[in-house]
Amino acid sequence: MHIADLGDVQLHYRVDGDPDGAPLVFANSLGTDLRLWDPVLPLLPKGLKIIRYDKRGHGLSSAPPAPYGMGALVRDAERLLDRLQVRNCVFVGLSIGGMIAQGLAVKRLDLVRAMVLSNTAAKIGTAPMWQDRIDAVNAGGIESLADAVMERWFSKAFRATPELALWRNMLVRQPVQGYAGCCAAIAGTDFFTPTSGLRLPTLGIAGDQDGATPPDLVRETVNLIPGAQFHLMRGAGHLPCVENPIEYARVLGDFLASTGHV
Repeated sequence: MHIADLGDVQLHYRVDGDPDGAPLVFANSLGTDLRLWDPVLPLLPKGLKIIRYDKRGHGLSSAPPAPYGMGALVRDAERLLDRLQVRNCVFVGLSIGGMIAQGLAVKRLDLVRAMVLSNTAAKIGTAPMWQDRIDAVNAGGIESLADAVMERWFSKAFRATPELALWRNMLVRQPVQGYAGCCAAIAGTDFFTPTSGLRLPTLGIAGDQDGATPPDLVRETVNLIPGAQFHLMRGAGHLPCVENPIEYARVLGDFLASTGHV
């Protein structure tokens, strides 16, 4: 575990795999920390330098006062990668992490040579919807909407397993202001125009039972980028890397190979 002190925020990050390998960066979803990727990591090709971090307001990173802007979240990733002297990474972003991926690729193509947009979109939901979520969290805590979030995150089959409790606990233990701050960042983001100008290898991944970013929404965003690939994972919800890490790692590994990253 490491902490990068970026001044206005302290980011928790960790580096696994080959320290001299090709960089693969993961950015996780709203309400999760970097452990989201634990099931996938052992299944990935060898020779990768794997970088994960908790975005501001999540996990072991600091939680500055809300609200946050998407620009701040993109800048956090940018400053972390600059500090770690990372160039030409493949950036894997899930949900809000996929929005960070789009923003970072638009801003710094020297950092991102290819990206994976998992269960995400150029625009997610509406500003009033996110404001309702912020109001609910501020009034009743994350616990007040945890069950509804689990329904959006996971398939019915997964919700019947004991593992559901682990992910519910992860969600409710995030700082309220961090969760609300990132809700505000999503509410203010519409990347349709900047993302449509991107020209880099891109893979979109969707879950056919995703209640937060349905497959058609993911596909719409992926189709903005010429030549982008799309993969639908059946029987999986918003966090397919949790529900089916074997398939997720295989699809990701194939993409890394096709782009010459491994």
